[in-house]
Amino acid sequence: MFGVLIEKGPQDWQIFQQKNGCASIEAEGRFVFQDGVAFDPPGVWLRLVREDSGLDATGWQRAEVLPGNRWKIALFAPAGGLYRLESCLSEESGRGAIEWGTRGDMRHHLGVGDLYVIAGQSNSAGYGKDPFYDPPELGVHLCRNSLRWDLATHPMNDSTGSLHPVNTESANPGASPYLSFARTLKRELGYPIGLVQASLGGSPLSRWNTDENGDLYRAMMEVIRAQGGAVKGVLWYQGCSDANPAASASYLERFSAVVARFREEMGAEVPWLTVQLNRQMEGGGENVDAFWGQVREAQRQAARTIPGVSVVPSTDCPLSDGIHNSASANVMLGERLAAAALRDIYGRQHSHPAPDLAEAVLREPRCIALRFDNVAGRLYDIDSEQIRRRAVTVSDNGGEIPVEGMTCAGDTLLLRLGRGVGEGCTVSAGWQQQPPVLMPVDAATHLPLLSFYQVKVSEQ
Repeated sequence: MFGVLIEKGPQDWQIFQQKNGCASIEAEGRFVFQDGVAFDPPGVWLRLVREDSGLDATGWQRAEVLPGNRWKIALFAPAGGLYRLESCLSEESGRGAIEWGTRGDMRHHLGVGDLYVIAGQSNSAGYGKDPFYDPPELGVHLCRNSLRWDLATHPMNDSTGSLHPVNTESANPGASPYLSFARTLKRELGYPIGLVQASLGGSPLSRWNTDENGDLYRAMMEVIRAQGGAVKGVLWYQGCSDANPAASASYLERFSAVVARFREEMGAEVPWLTVQLNRQMEGGGENVDAFWGQVREAQRQAARTIPGVSVVPSTDCPLSDGIHNSASANVMLGERLAAAALRDIYGRQHSHPAPDLAEAVLREPRCIALRFDNVAGRLYDIDSEQIRRRAVTVSDNGGEIPVEGMTCAGDTLLLRLGRGVGEGCTVSAGWQQQPPVLMPVDAATHLPLLSFYQVKVSEQ
């Protein structure tokens, strides 16, 4: 083969992380003169062209020629795309002479936008097995486990050709939330979104925490470094494997350590977009509800106490089996995560977070007021009075206190209790492995309350 040969650099379909509206696309290789006819000095030229129109995006740039008929270049590309990278060999610098110079390799479907790494366990890897319309879209691309870039399609955690054995799934996965997430961001931001796969079904937090095991964390960092070492954010959905007596109580502390370690290695306060655990309808054991409550509360507290961590609810989402979100639920969760990103990362105020318990106050001996932050409209509950009583659990040192009624009043839930409150009173909602009822929602956004567990009740 003669002409300009690209031996290192971008792959077809690759998305590059932009910074301040542009990215540096580096490439290198060698050149071979056609029929052995050399010219001196040799000119190796590269440019980016818009694939939708053929318009020149960067102009022809002359590469640095190195000994041994080698070359290298860094092209500064504007956010957007899709682009085609062209190269050619020409001794002249005129535009026509370059374009009709000796052929060179090309790379196709390149984009400059934002990268998000996918981490966590099965609902992050994607196990929605039921059919639902969630199509691929040009400009939403995926770095698969093979470390090859591709048009993003389900299943994203396909293990075919995986270069990291630790990421090999034991079964074929299905739909995840992140195609919907990236498609929504691309539409709103107007430039491509790249997804970098690093999750694994069933993985406990210990495999992401280098203070314990950290093998999946280390594999994730290798993948990120292979993409240039920068991402816009982390998409994190994990916790089911830690809803047990050995791990649930320390979840917040250990998750905080993972975030801190990641940000230290990245040298930036990279945002984390998280999902509070949905229900599980199978498995169980003694005190299992308490362990699920502890993990959900830790996920709620992480968003309250760690800067740059966001959380969205999922307890209203349907399942495709005993534990995995359905494909339709994943589309909805992707849209919720995209709304959180647009609000918390990009500063667009067109969305609202889920209602989050701000305080629990004893107003009367048998009345507790639960006030919520982030209520855009008013709290609303469509369930019957009998079902509504089961939404919130109240306990003190004497045991569980019956909830005889619950009233929605703006941003507040008023609980009528069956007896007076004693020492050590706490409130919980949506905390069980399988919560018995749906949570009240914000009437303006239809987002349910974030689950909470054993929040202390203060006196007025």
